This record gives sequence, C-alpha cells and structure tokens, in this order.
Amino acid sequence: MTTPRKNSNISTGAAILILIFALLFFVLAIRFFYIQATGKADGEALAEIAQKQHTRTSKIEGQRGTIYDRNGEAIAQDTGAYTVVAILDKKQTKDKDHPQHVVDPEKTAEKLAPLLKMDESKIDSMLTRGIKRGTFQVELGPGGRDIDNVLKQKIEKLNLPGITFLRDSKRFYPNGVFASSILGYAQKDDTGKIVGKMGIEKVFDKQLSEEDGYVKYEAAKNGIKLPDPKESIVAPKNGDSVTLTIDEKIQTFLEDAMTAAAKEYKPEELMATVVNPKTGEILAMSNRPSFDPNIRDITSYRNPFVENSYELGSTMKIFTLAAAIDAGVYNGEDRYQSGSYKVTKNSVPINDHNGGVGWGAITFNEGIQRSSNVAVAILANEKLGTDRLYKYLDKFGFMDKTGIDLPNEASSKLVTKYPRDRVTTAFGQASAFTPIQEIQAATAIANDGKMMKPYVIKQVVDETNKKTIKKTKPTVVGQPISKKAANETLDILETVVSSDDGTGKPYAIEGYDVAGKTGTAQIPGPNGGYLHGHGKNFISFMGFAPAKDPKLLVYVAVKNPTLTPQETGTAPLTAVFNPVMKNSLQYLGVEPEKTDEDGKKTEEKKVDSEITLKSYVNESVDSAVKDLKQKGLVPVVIGKGDTVESQSPTSDTIVTGQRVFIKTNGKATMPDLTGFSHRDVIRFSEFVNVRPSALENGYVVSQSIKAGDPLKAGTYLKVELETPKEFSSTLNKLKETEKSESDSKKDDKQLD
Repeated sequence: MTTPRKNSNISTGAAILILIFALLFFVLAIRFFYIQATGKADGEALAEIAQKQHTRTSKIEGQRGTIYDRNGEAIAQDTGAYTVVAILDKKQTKDKDHPQHVVDPEKTAEKLAPLLKMDESKIDSMLTRGIKRGTFQVELGPGGRDIDNVLKQKIEKLNLPGITFLRDSKRFYPNGVFASSILGYAQKDDTGKIVGKMGIEKVFDKQLSEEDGYVKYEAAKNGIKLPDPKESIVAPKNGDSVTLTIDEKIQTFLEDAMTAAAKEYKPEELMATVVNPKTGEILAMSNRPSFDPNIRDITSYRNPFVENSYELGSTMKIFTLAAAIDAGVYNGEDRYQSGSYKVTKNSVPINDHNGGVGWGAITFNEGIQRSSNVAVAILANEKLGTDRLYKYLDKFGFMDKTGIDLPNEASSKLVTKYPRDRVTTAFGQASAFTPIQEIQAATAIANDGKMMKPYVIKQVVDETNKKTIKKTKPTVVGQPISKKAANETLDILETVVSSDDGTGKPYAIEGYDVAGKTGTAQIPGPNGGYLHGHGKNFISFMGFAPAKDPKLLVYVAVKNPTLTPQETGTAPLTAVFNPVMKNSLQYLGVEPEKTDEDGKKTEEKKVDSEITLKSYVNESVDSAVKDLKQKGLVPVVIGKGDTVESQSPTSDTIVTGQRVFIKTNGKATMPDLTGFSHRDVIRFSEFVNVRPSALENGYVVSQSIKAGDPLKAGTYLKVELETPKEFSSTLNKLKETEKSESDSKKDDKQLD
C-alpha cells in the first residue's frame, strides 16, 4: 500500500498566510506600543480626538448697540421676538390625546391667519405641502416672524396642536414714526444678523454691530453636559451705543404736529426741524411722507433736509439783508418804488408777489416786512452788487456741503450765467440749495454772527468698558457777519412777525417775541418753466425765539399742499411751527416774557439748557438740594440723613430738568417715582442696587415699594409705566381731582 504524499502547494500557501498574519500582528503591535508611548494617532493627540467627539459649542448672542436720545431714552434697541413654527412630524406625538404635531392644517390656518395678518390659503398651503414632503417643521413667515410677546400669548391661547415658537431678537423702535429719516432702520440679513439699511443705523452699522460669543463644554454622546465639565467661554461683545442730539419730547411735539398737518393738508412734502442755534444740535427733525421702522412702510427713502435741493424762496432774503447790513449799505429808512424792477433794460421784470402792483414808495424796512422781491433785488443789484452778494453767500456756506453726520448730502446748484438769475438768487429763485445749508447759515443770525455746523451724533460709547469713542462738540465753521449785523438783522426780522404789515404775523406766539421770515418759491415744472395754481409752491418759514436771544430755530417747509380757495400757504406751516416752538420753549424752561405795571416788557428769564454738575459728597443735604434747584435740576433725596454720602450722576454735563439722586448718611428709604422716565428708573435702580421689572418706554404711574418704605439692596422693584400721551392724561385727571377736592374744602370752609 502506497502512502499518499502531502500537497506541496497547500503547504506553501499556508506558510504565506502565516507569514502575512504574523507581519500584520507585528505592525499592529508596533502601532499599539507607539500610541501607548506617545499618546498620538495620525499625528493628533488621542485626548484631543476624544475631546472633539464629546465637545459641544453653544452660541452666546451679543446685542446690537442701542440708539438713545440726548437724555438717555432708548429710541432704537434690540428686543425679544418670536418666530411661529409648525411641527408637522407625526412621530413627535407620543399620546394621541395630546398631539404635538399639526393635526388639522385647514383649521390651524383659519385660526392663525387673522392674528398673523396672512392669507388663510397661504398658511394652509405651507402646512399641507410640508406634510406631503415629510418635512419636520415649517416657519410661518413672513407674518409669523419677529412677533412680540403679546401676539405670542394670543396664539398660545388658541391651543393649536403642533404650533410652537422659536425665541429670537429683532430691532425695535418704541416710538414708531419718530425721526425716521434720521434713525433709518435695521433688519436681518440672510444669515439672521441684524444690519443697518438706512440712516444712522446704516452709517454707524460697524459701531452698532455686535459680536457673538460662545461656550465650549464636554458632554456625553447624548449631548448632556458632563458633571464638572471643562468649559471655555468667550464672552459676546455688545455693539457700541450711539447717543443723538435729538430730544425725545421735542421730537414728539414735532411728530404730533406733523401728523395732524399732513392729514389735513395732504402735501407732496412736509418737513420741519428744531435746532439749537448756539450749538448746531438738531433737537428734532421730521418729514412727511415718513414711515414706521418697525414695519418699514416706506414710500420715500430720502431725507429732504439733506438729500434734496430746492429753490428756497424768500427765506433767502434773510442772508441778503444780513449781507447788506454787514457791508454797511443798508439804510432801512431809505425809500424805493415797489411793484416791478428790471435788472437790465431788456430783462424780464422782477415783480412783487401781489402781481407787481406793489405798495407805492415805501421804506426798505417795510419792504422786508412785506417780503418785497423788488426791495431785495435793489439791495442785491445796486447796493451790494451780485459779486459781493455771492461772496457773502459763500461765507454763509451755500457753496459747500455742511458735512452733517447724515448720509447722502446733496450739493447746491448755483446759477451764475445771467444777471437776472444772479439777482433772483438773492430772494430764493434760480439757484437751489439744501434746507440744511440754509439752517446752518441761519445759526449765524441767531448766534452773534458765528455759524455753527449742524450735527445729530452726540456721542458713541463702547458698552464693554463704558469708554467714550466719539464725542461731538459744537463747531464754529465761520463768521460771515459781525455780531452787530446779526443783532440788527434779528431786530428787523422781529418786525416781520410783529408789525401789522408783516407776512410773518400768523407765526406770532403769545408770550414770546418771534423773529422770522416767510418764503414762497415757485416749483420748476417737469417740462421747463414753473408750476402754476393755488398751493403749487414751496412755502416755508424760518423762525427764531425769543427774538432778542434765540434759544431755538424752527424751520418748516411744505410743497404742494392741498388748500381750499380761502386758505393760504401759511395754514399748514403755522399748524406745525406755532405749537412746536411754544411747547419746546416751555419744555426747555424759557419763561414767557412778562410785562410791568406800565405794560412794558421785563427782561426774560434765561435758563441754560446744559449744566456741568459738581460733586456734593460730604456737603449738607439742604445746601445740595438748594444748589441743584437753583440750577434747574430735580434733586431726589434717598434717606433722612443730613449729609450727602453719594450721588448720581457723579459729575457730568447734564440738561436742565434732569433728576439727580442724592443718598444721605441716614437709613435709605424709597422715594416717590411718579413721573420718572424709563431711563430715570434704570439710573435709580443701578444707584441703589434694586432689581427693576422689565421696562418699556414711558413714565411711572405706580410702584411696588411705597414711598417712604425702607429700601434694601437686591429688592425686586415693580413699576408700571404709561406712554407720554397716557401719562399726560393721567396727570390732567389728577389735577382735576385735586382742584375738585380743593374747591370742596373751600366750600366747606365757607359753610363753616
């Protein structure tokens, strides 16, 4: 029997396999020992790999910078918002009796449509389409985006299955239509970041923009944070705050008057501004059409004060008059023949506004009062000469942009070719200028000949370290005329309002002397020439008050108002100028002029609008209170001690009427906060270390800690605020109640 031989091929294959496995084992062993020795794999530390696999990153959102008015009232800020989300995935429902997804798209759409102001069929379509596609959830935009907490609560009360909310933030403008052409607006871009699109929001977008932070932490596979995890935190950087020169109260006076005038007279354009002529600060500025930046119902993106040029009309006579006085060629008692005037033998006559009839031979002073074109034409052509006139216009800044801190400033359009055009420029025709150029020039008339640069940015503050990045100071940009010429010009302009013949008579305000000049310019037609018809004009008024030492300059202009045959162009302007000027002067503490027993005017009380505050620490409470009141400030004493321990503000430049908090060395007690503004409450809370409730803009009408009660640090303080209009109504009711009670007591005494 033969013994079988082993297959040599099998033996060789087995040997090769054994060799391969041995080699692999050897390589793995070497790698294992290498990893064990170095703690690295593929050049990366194992600990880092493990950390990456178990590290979570959570964003910490920063806030866009707040825009404040000059007194610290927020007029543009980030606020909480919500997006309505519909959960469509059936798997989210674990209990059929309590569904967590949209069960009935049609019913859901029917209930949501009126609240979101969206078409019912559109919502239904979004939900139905999402369900068919197997979508987990859909956002109900645009009506369901950026909704506030009030609307969120209304939707929650509907108890609609599957309807939930994503918390977000949005830009909020608490006053609605309020200096909108200055503020502009900001909205979210495609990445969800809020960015400035217009006005200050756009110009200062870089400063206002925030930087988000984040926190990194170790977590288990399910995402739950591990006990005592290693955390890496990068804090967010909030945007810088921007404080404007705008005064919220004066701006509110202006917006209310503008809204009423626009509603009644339906003009193509209406614009007005309130300026401090001593500093160039814009205290209020408004135009119609305007918009609410919360809803961006925008029909015009332009700020006409800055971006449009106009043939400004007879308000330009102010500067021709001032130039003639300064040059020494004006004698107000000289006479001239009014009615019609030719610049050259063959030129078209320049007519007075009463059809060229004129008023016979009258003095130049009367000509200014009556707004005679002929009077100013003679001053420009014969007394000054147009070359010298144009040099004065250059000194008044009409040849250059003002450089105001608002975007898209337009240039002037100076006409010089024909002699007649050079003369008509003297009374506001032919050449075109921006209203802001004229406002800058007018500051010289009200400020002893010193011309102030207009501005709206008061300061920019880094909210991280509270350092002031930018602070604008009043800037003198020229002195086109002497102090004597400026004051004489004001005296003549005062007669434009006070004299029986003056065109400015409708702008007289009880208790205050007003200086000013009216203006009516023709509007260039689309096909050449000028428009004709009742109200087809650019009508304006430049007013200063009090006339002897103007605290305010108010400019109002209207284009193409709708007027009845009986109404003149002054109607829409007086509807704005008169209440705004009077209310603003009273608000600033400029008392009406008084008369003595003989009916003569006594000197008006002058109140500084800004005060530098000193430190009262360690002084007696009585002397501090007395000094603060004398400066026109409102002391708020906290505690019943006799010595000042601390104060807020510590030392700063503040405005008349602002509250100053004084903490005494006695036991701290709660003051009466009635009438405190939103900003006052925040300042007070920071000063005494209490926790205020969520605040909206307005004024305090009630407080949870009663006045006189002990005040402890960390206490929760709840206050109720009302809007300015609501608060005014509440005050009036209180005054009526007090008067009624007072009258009742008087009656009781009489009965006794």
